[in-house]
Amino acid sequence: MRALRPVLAMLGLRRAVLARAVALGSLTLAASVALSGTAAWLIVRAAQMPPVMYLNVAAVGVRTFGILRGVSRYLERLATHDAALAGVAELRTQLYERLSAGRTEELARLRRGDLLARTGADVDDVGDVVIRALVPAGVSVVVGLGSVVLIACFSVPSALVLLACLAVTAVVVPALAGRADSRAETVRVASRAEVATATEALVSRAAELAVGGGRPDALAALEAAHTQARDGERLAARPLAWSAATAVLAVGASVLGALLVAVPAVGSGALTATELAVVVLVPLAAFEATAPLPAAAAQLRRSAQAARRISALLAATDSAARPGVVRDSVAPDGVAPDAAPEALDPLATTLQPPGLHARGLVCGWPGGEACTAPLDLDLTGGSLAVVGPSGTGKTTLLLTLAGMLAPVGGAVRVDGVDPHGMRGPERAAHVALTAEDAHVFGTSVLENIRVARGDVAREEALELLDAVGLRAWVEALPDGLDTVVGPETISGGERRRLLVARALASPAPLLLLDEPAEHLPDDVAQALVRDLLALGRHERSVVVVTHHVAAVEAADAVVTLGHAVPAGAAATGAAPGAASAAPAPAASEA
Repeated sequence: MRALRPVLAMLGLRRAVLARAVALGSLTLAASVALSGTAAWLIVRAAQMPPVMYLNVAAVGVRTFGILRGVSRYLERLATHDAALAGVAELRTQLYERLSAGRTEELARLRRGDLLARTGADVDDVGDVVIRALVPAGVSVVVGLGSVVLIACFSVPSALVLLACLAVTAVVVPALAGRADSRAETVRVASRAEVATATEALVSRAAELAVGGGRPDALAALEAAHTQARDGERLAARPLAWSAATAVLAVGASVLGALLVAVPAVGSGALTATELAVVVLVPLAAFEATAPLPAAAAQLRRSAQAARRISALLAATDSAARPGVVRDSVAPDGVAPDAAPEALDPLATTLQPPGLHARGLVCGWPGGEACTAPLDLDLTGGSLAVVGPSGTGKTTLLLTLAGMLAPVGGAVRVDGVDPHGMRGPERAAHVALTAEDAHVFGTSVLENIRVARGDVAREEALELLDAVGLRAWVEALPDGLDTVVGPETISGGERRRLLVARALASPAPLLLLDEPAEHLPDDVAQALVRDLLALGRHERSVVVVTHHVAAVEAADAVVTLGHAVPAGAAATGAAPGAASAAPAPAASEA
């Protein structure tokens, strides 16, 4: 519970909701206990052949408790699932919000499959603790103690036997099951991440694997991950099976103990025959309350493990201080603090106009080596094309300019602010990034565009789609802008152009586009790249990463990473006052 408590707070569960779920669950099992007791009394009393009217109340009670059990079970399921699903939605929303406002370079260290597992299956596991652990535990306490009190009304020794057996099934058996299950949980969590990683690779790289012949190896990796996952589930199932067997033995011991204690009481006249039936048969229903507890203990450990992984993710990405912001401090013993990082910042003492500016900028992934030589960039209301072979750091440069990665060296400013220090809405107000693998959501075309700006009107959306050559395509769809699309329902070229339309909808003055014309015919791609570079003349700064070097003459400046651009393909120099690029020799040229 110590590991779960911080994440459970993010579920937004109210005590009243949990109390209602426990009350309805307790009512369900209480009806079951009452049904068993009433039926036992009715059977024994009927065997004594009294007048029928003596049995009417018990017969009505049997019907009442039977109906009540079904109705309250349905209401309890509604209450618990409503609470759990609402909590999962709230947790996932808060998780996304905190990740979007956190340190993105820490997210970059994670494999995509691992990140999907933490924001997907781990969140579901935390939500499952409500249905499968917290509510069953509360119900078992209420119904177990109530059953003991009921039996004590007839026979205190029998009640003590029931209490002891309930304690075994409610405390000892779940503890053993949880401890044994914890050994399997590590394997299960690791295998789940491997399954997610292998699945994501198969889905996102399907075409590449098919062309390159790598699909059999990818399928083999997925099968191996599934095998590991199955082994983990089997390992977890064994202790649960043993705990279930122990619970059954405890039920039998309770019935046998009740007989050993109550039969002599009947002989001495302390109990009647009908009361003996109640004392012996009621525990059979009472143990329904403790039957889910071994699985609840396993779920509690599983949810705690998921909560630790979520907490570790949040701790890594949350930033107490914004990068690039220096606070006054005094070192101990009167020693002056070290020089502020800004003192070494080549842009710290320079007053930059609005736009993109970089000095000695070196890019690289966290924990890796630098993949670009130092770059000097100045872009104010102009366009910059970044070209070069694959693997030379074009996307890494774009992510660094967007603030998604911290510079390995040098400094970069967007509108006078370090982009790596921007978070959430502040970043969106300055920079719009369309990555090569940006996501098309499973919703309407209009809502996919509104991801960039929520107030995009329908006519404006059509104009944006017209700008990227998609208006005729959208108008031909069954529901036009309201047609639901997704990654699997549109082609690669349509996906690219829809993402570009989304980028154009952004109000940010700096647009960063990674391979916007990929998967398009060459003539269409070159025309689109030229049109995007021309946006730099209309109150925006545009940086386009592209392989279509024939179209970069429309740019105000060109940065070439790695090999040189073929003669005549690169625009050299810059429009006066619009854009310039002056990277280090041998790394790139402008």
